[in-house]
Parts: sequence; C-alpha cells; structure tokens
Amino acid sequence: MLVDFLHKISQRYASKWLVLLFDVSIVVAMFFLAYVIRYNFQFDFDILLILQQIPYVAVVAAISLIAVGSHKGVVRFTGFKDIVNVIIGANILATILICFTFLSRKFLGDDTLFNISGSVIYIHLLLNILFLIGAKLFIKSLYNQITQDFKTISNVLIFGAGNSGMLTYDAIQNDTKSGLEVVGFIDDDERKIGKKINLLKVHNINEIDEKFIKKHKVEDVIISIQNIDPTRLLQITGNLFALGLKVKIVPPVQSWIDGDLSVGQIKEVKIEDLLGRDPINIKNPDLEEQYDNKVILITGAAGSIGSEICRKISLYNYKKLILVDNAESALYDIQQEFRQQGLTNIDAIVADVRNKSRIDQIFNQYKPKMVFHAAAYKHVPLMENNPYEAVSVNIGGTKNVADIAVKHSVDKFVLISTDKAVNPTNVMGATKRIAELYVTCLKGKGHTKFITTRFGNVLGSNGSVIPLFKKQIEKGGPLTVTHKDITRYFMTIPEACQLVLEAAAMGNGGEIFVFDMGEPIKIFSLATNMIILSGLRYPEDIDIKITGLRPGEKIYEELLADGENTKKTYHEKIMIAKSRRVDIDEVEKQINKLTTIKTLTQPLEIVSLIKHLIPEYISNNSTYEVLDTKK
Repeated sequence: MLVDFLHKISQRYASKWLVLLFDVSIVVAMFFLAYVIRYNFQFDFDILLILQQIPYVAVVAAISLIAVGSHKGVVRFTGFKDIVNVIIGANILATILICFTFLSRKFLGDDTLFNISGSVIYIHLLLNILFLIGAKLFIKSLYNQITQDFKTISNVLIFGAGNSGMLTYDAIQNDTKSGLEVVGFIDDDERKIGKKINLLKVHNINEIDEKFIKKHKVEDVIISIQNIDPTRLLQITGNLFALGLKVKIVPPVQSWIDGDLSVGQIKEVKIEDLLGRDPINIKNPDLEEQYDNKVILITGAAGSIGSEICRKISLYNYKKLILVDNAESALYDIQQEFRQQGLTNIDAIVADVRNKSRIDQIFNQYKPKMVFHAAAYKHVPLMENNPYEAVSVNIGGTKNVADIAVKHSVDKFVLISTDKAVNPTNVMGATKRIAELYVTCLKGKGHTKFITTRFGNVLGSNGSVIPLFKKQIEKGGPLTVTHKDITRYFMTIPEACQLVLEAAAMGNGGEIFVFDMGEPIKIFSLATNMIILSGLRYPEDIDIKITGLRPGEKIYEELLADGENTKKTYHEKIMIAKSRRVDIDEVEKQINKLTTIKTLTQPLEIVSLIKHLIPEYISNNSTYEVLDTKK
C-alpha cells in the first residue's frame, strides 16, 4: 500500500504556489534561526519583535523569489540554473532588508519592525542559500530514490571525464526515468586517473576487467568524448566488447536538442561509428543554386545510392525530379515514400537504360538539366559469370544515357563509379572503368559537363556485406568471410551521396573525384564487431567461416589506378584523380565495337575485348586468367 501511494505521489507535480509557500516557510524558519545564532543560542532577544517582523520578511521573500522565478522550477529536476536562481533570490531578499533597515533608521528611528540587525541579515542570507538549495536537492534525491524502486537500474561507466562527460553525467542524474546509475568514470588522461568527480573515481581503461565489472555490476559504458579519433574509438569498443559490455556513444554537440543533451540521444555504438575515420561533412551553399528550379533525372533511382540521391535532392527547391529504374517494386516503394511525405513534382518511370529510344523519349519529354547515372550491375561474382549483361548495362547503358544527355544539351552528367574500377580484377570493375573512359571521351563534344565520382563500399547498400552479416546473425551464423586478410574502404550511404552532390556542384567536366576514406577496414574485424554489437560472442555464440576468394575478388581495393595521382580541391576529403591520357578516337572505336556484341557471344571472347581495352585488367581467381597468360 505504501509503495503504491508513493508511486502515485511520484507521478504528480507540485503547484508552483505550493513550492513558493514551502520556500517562504524555510526563509521564515531561517530568520528565527539567524537570531538564535546571532545571540549565541541564547534567547536574549525580543521574541515579540521577531513575530512582528516575520510577516514583513515573508512578503519580501515572496517578492524576491517570484522575481527570479525559482518557484516555477520542478523540484525533482533541480539543476545548476535552479541553484543559481535561488542564490540570486536570497541575495535580492538580503539587499531589500538592508535597504529598508537603512531607510528605517534614517527616517523612522530604531524601534520599528523594519530595523533588522545587519549581522542577522547576513547570517540569514547564508542560511537561506544553504537550506533552500539543500531542501530542493534533498527532495530531488528522495524522489529519485522512490522512483528507482519501480524500475531496473543499470550501472554504467562514463568514458571521458571532461566537459562532455560531466554533461552526460548531469543528463543521466536529471533524467529520473533513465534507469541508469553512474558508478565511475574512465579516462586516458593520467592527470585525472585516481581522482574523484562527484565522489566517483576516475579509472584507467586497463583497470576495467572482469573482476571490476563483477564487483561494480557494470553493464554499459557510455563514450562521451567529442571528436574522438575513430581509430581510438575502435580500440576502446573492441576492449569493452571483449568484456561483454554494451557500448553507447554520446552524439556530437551540434546534434544536441537546443544545445542540451538528453539521455534519449545516447545511442548504442553502430557499425558506422567504427569506420576508423572521421565522417565526411559537407556544407556548401552553392548546392542550393545548383539544384534550384532544375529538372533532375536519376537513373537507378530505386537502388541504395540512387534512392538516397533522390532523398537528398528532394530537400532542395528542384523544379521536377525524374526517377528512372528497371526494378518495378523498388521504384514503387521510393515513389510511395515521397508521396507520404507530401512531395510533389516527382515522376517515377519504369525504363531500361539499355533501351536507347526509350531513354531518348524520356529526355525529350522532361528535358532534364542534370543527370545522375547510378544504374549499374555491381555484384562481382554474378557479373563474372554474366559478362554480356555487365557490358550491356554498365557500358552500353552508360553510353546510351551519356549520348542522349549530349543530344539534349544537359548541363551536367554525374557518373556513379566504384573503387573496383581501379586496376580491375573482375568483369564488373572493368566495365565500370570503361564507363569512366567513355564519359571522359565526351568532354568538349557538346554542352554537357561529364563528372565521375569514385568511392568504396557503401554500408547498408543492397548486396553489401552489412545486410548479409545481419541475415546470417539472425539465422545463428556462421558469418562468411572470403579471406581473413580481405580489406575494404567503407562509407555510409548519406556520405556517398553527399560526395556525389558536391561533385556535381564542384565539377567543370572531365574530372574523376575520389574521396579520402582513411584506412581500409578488415572484413573479418567488421564481422567480429557485428557479432558483439548484436549482444553475442565470437566464436562461442556465432562463428566466422572463411570461404575463399570469389571469382574476380581482390584482397585489397585501391582508389587510384596505375599512372594516376591526385590534386586537391577546396574540400580536404575530396580529390581529383589525374588520369593518364588516352587515345580518345581509339577508345571510342573499341567501346562502340564492344557494345555491339551479341547475346550468343562467348564469355571468353567478351572478356578478351574488355582486356584489350583495359590493359591493367588482370583477372584474379577467375576462369578468365587464361587470357592473361597470353599477354
């Protein structure tokens, strides 16, 4: 019964006038105590006079506290600003009493209720500050103690004993529904280790072991360091995961709501946080001008990259957005997404980039000024077995859309390429490299400016390793990795699309933009982290199986081809690849020949033509290696 009663009380908020009455009562009590202290705890003072002064002091106290609004605060959420308000209110009260005492002595004489001893006023001021603040903090602590009985408490450590760590601590302490109890701090700064903050000890990460966790019943660690080095984050999370702890992270201060951190913003570490590099952030006001009042067409609009480009562009003041894709269901999904958001002037068109007359019809109808060409086949093993399809879409489709863009005087054409086009070892990468070459050959042949963006693997894209690992974890494993040393560059889908949009604004035609993606990540490490992020253990709960390299697969990817180097742009993370010169007429002639192949053409013959065009294309773990021995 008592617990239920306390629980009901804890759900209600006290009236601000009740809070004011409570505060004024404390001020009155402290006024009497100030006299007792002033007279050395002897009652050698006029009690009748004090009783006359109490209503006067109560009125002045009410005016002072109302002036600073301290009665409006919710006592259970008392924070630093509330404490400051109380101190200001107490000082206003003391100042008014001093002023009235001075005026009383000067004009009314000493025998009035307004004449209060200065020493009593100063003692009263200190007592007010001490007891008003103490009472609020006591009620807050009592409320927290009561409400904690109704929820499960998780003991947490905060990694970072700096300003961000203190703000995180305050956010947890002020959120009575968080269910979190901070039991200590962790920090790398040797000067802080061993010291105490809010009576909680600062530990070195090396102290956090199974014995420590068991002793303090720690379940989570919250990383609260702004601008933490991603490599260091990877090390920290790896150590903590190995101890079976859950790891959460505080978001960047820019994303705090109204500049304040709430417990709800503290999220569990995601794979994106463990990329081992700083995320790309692009803020370019020129982008608005690029897309303002423009008809923009995106091929492959239903794919991972294409759909995200659509979402990004939909935030601008475009004239019309044309979504082109051959995948009917996926295109319908993105169309419905935009309709539910109330976005207009967006047309979804089912079309195949290999159908030149159909693409020409679309361009003729809508007359786009910008084209983002994301349509492509991208699965390495599938394209290795189906080179005709890779050629027809990645080369033939690109050629069709690019030629029609020139015909209709499109302002800019942005080709979405891949790091697999660099020194390719597979059919997919080689066909994307040929697509890059073709748009380069079109430079200066019309009004259209051709721009290429080249980046690594995209986290969460269709067919990428992350969704595959998630499905395998759901099934209980094992996770499949082709080689223990295989590494890849990674970026998130939003980052990839930011790069594409920036390239479109930055490019003047003929450039291949590459992104400084930091250090590549081992897929094996990524798999291990995903297992632990899922609350499981490797290899006890889920194992990792090495399956061997797939046909055409590299162990290491590259961002620059042989003979290429880079030059800087105004953004430190974006560079332009300075490609080797090519014989444009000869390249165009060979590409035209390649795009006329028939469906019955043998794969070896098709790949032979590709290799003739791309001499750096050396097959790896593939049946087409036989063609390389003849070189």
